[in-house]
Amino acid sequence: MLYLVATPIGDTTEITLRALEILKSCDVVICESTKEASKLLRSHGITGKTYEVLDEHSTPEDKAALVPLCAEKSVALVTDCGTPGFCDPGADLVRLCRQKNVPVKSALGASALMGLLSLSGQRLDEFVFRGFLPAETESRGKALRELTKEKRAIIVMDTPYRLKKTLNDMKEHFSNRKFLLTLNLSQDDECVLDGNIDKLISGLPYEKAEFMLLIYPT
Repeated sequence: MLYLVATPIGDTTEITLRALEILKSCDVVICESTKEASKLLRSHGITGKTYEVLDEHSTPEDKAALVPLCAEKSVALVTDCGTPGFCDPGADLVRLCRQKNVPVKSALGASALMGLLSLSGQRLDEFVFRGFLPAETESRGKALRELTKEKRAIIVMDTPYRLKKTLNDMKEHFSNRKFLLTLNLSQDDECVLDGNIDKLISGLPYEKAEFMLLIYPT
């Protein structure tokens, strides 16, 4: 059995009782980083676990090798924060397990996406989730140009060190739109900014932060 266990996106207490029970009882924890996963588990008094790594560097062979483990044991898949299988390599393991008829269950929890939408102050019945923008300049520019055709709300993510670059990209391509920017959601230094792109850039309190960006609909 493979359990998809959502973990806190900031505050370590932001985890469900069911998730803790699964993490306590499972045989193996598959994670992006053993350092981050063991730190979270220790904060809840869980030690002595066996870990396997599934990250952006995992090969197709690495992923395939985890399937028999999921078939034979109780396995919890976690990401560094948030819900596994969403914008991370966990999706590949879920697909492989399904192909081999290995049961997969979800233990829901904290969601940066839902947090962003709830902070918008608008009822957004439709939105486009673009996720992580390409890092390569040409591909990134092409993706942004395509997005300018979209009238619905758009949600964009990127790595913390590309925060300022992403905002500058928005200034170039979406200067006439309004935005909502969340930084370090559910952490002590959480910050929420909204308004036009110049307001966001001038009010940015951090050079680097975990972030999600909502481009409001036209």
